[in-house]
Amino acid sequence: MTQPIAKRFPTPSIESLPDDIRTRLLALQEKSGFIPNVFLTLAYRPEEFRAFFAYHDALMERDSGLTKAEREMIVVATSSANQCHYCVLAHGAILRIRAKNPQIADQIAINYRKADITPRQRAMLDFAMKVSAEAHKISDSDFAEIARHGFSNDDIWDIAAISSFFALSNRMANVTDMRPNDEFYMMGRLPK
Repeated sequence: MTQPIAKRFPTPSIESLPDDIRTRLLALQEKSGFIPNVFLTLAYRPEEFRAFFAYHDALMERDSGLTKAEREMIVVATSSANQCHYCVLAHGAILRIRAKNPQIADQIAINYRKADITPRQRAMLDFAMKVSAEAHKISDSDFAEIARHGFSNDDIWDIAAISSFFALSNRMANVTDMRPNDEFYMMGRLPK
């Protein structure tokens, strides 16, 4: 029996989507071999889909002082704290691939404080977790601490923005009861 992509809202058919969204989904399917369920679920509201993925791409794909793997570390750690099954699995797969490390995503999802990461990355995740859980408590001392690890103001903005953006994503994935694609479970775990 096939599981629904998201249990609480209908998933639009690819054929029914606006041309720009359909083109993006089909290009993604061509590149990766499948369409991540988050794309299909959020396509339920096309205008919001466009805004969501425009901001996602601006945060996750731009050049900055954070590597693409470090960005995924933020997503995995904060998504774990937010108990987002979909995002932990999907971004855990991306993290394994970008870090070229089959263990790192599991380590970070379970307890990033014990993961095989650098002190700089731990400071990054400490800050991201505080943004995710207690943003109202962010203080000048938090900025001083993270800057001590070499993060620029733009890097700190990125850490906060990624943590904040994925709080939205985590909540929508939980509200829709979005199911992770089966493909995510093994991605980046075995050498090719």
